[in-house]
Amino acid sequence: MTTIGFIGSGNVGSTLARLAIDAGHDVILSNSRAPETLQDLVTQLGPRARAATPAEAAVTGDLVVVTIPIGAYRQVPAEPLQGKIVIDTLNYDPARQGRVPEIDADDTPAHLLLRTHLPGSHVVKAFSNIFFRHLATLGRPAGAPDRSALPIAGDDIAAKRAVATLIDSLGYDTFDAGPLAESRRFAPGTPAQHAYLDPDGMFAAPGRPASADHLAKLLATQGTP
Repeated sequence: MTTIGFIGSGNVGSTLARLAIDAGHDVILSNSRAPETLQDLVTQLGPRARAATPAEAAVTGDLVVVTIPIGAYRQVPAEPLQGKIVIDTLNYDPARQGRVPEIDADDTPAHLLLRTHLPGSHVVKAFSNIFFRHLATLGRPAGAPDRSALPIAGDDIAAKRAVATLIDSLGYDTFDAGPLAESRRFAPGTPAQHAYLDPDGMFAAPGRPASADHLAKLLATQGTP
């Protein structure tokens, strides 16, 4: 059993929290407002969930998931995340979330922005290429023929191993895409971002399983920088 802290409790965060609780983990939820604003969600999730501030979620979580609009990355508390494994789910979507000047100026690539903000943390990119409704429904038991894989990327082998263990408990295999810089290969606009989408129905349709082999082929289309 692991305690997972969440900085951000929107669609992705609440979906992951439900999956984590179903897998036997405890969750600590936070948002940019106040813990009491999460009481309805905590009640729905049950006794394994509680609400806290982002700093409390950072301190208490064995792993910490950051799932907020990317432009709000400065709100992630760096000091309590020193030495922690941080799962980065963030994508850059200017049309929906607004523009981030440092990304647009090419100072920092979007897929490396959180690591730049958290130099003392072990950042692993995960859960960033799957629609939250598909994430909620595509999980399968280990060994199932239609089990999907999720790509991860990170610079610390032990951190990636811990994230892969979590992902396995949620019902997914893992495909290790390599160092964190290689998460560009499953960033928005890449084929891997559509790995689980039915092209006829896209986000309105049920998700389609995607194996590790299928992901490997999609990621390979991005080649080298």
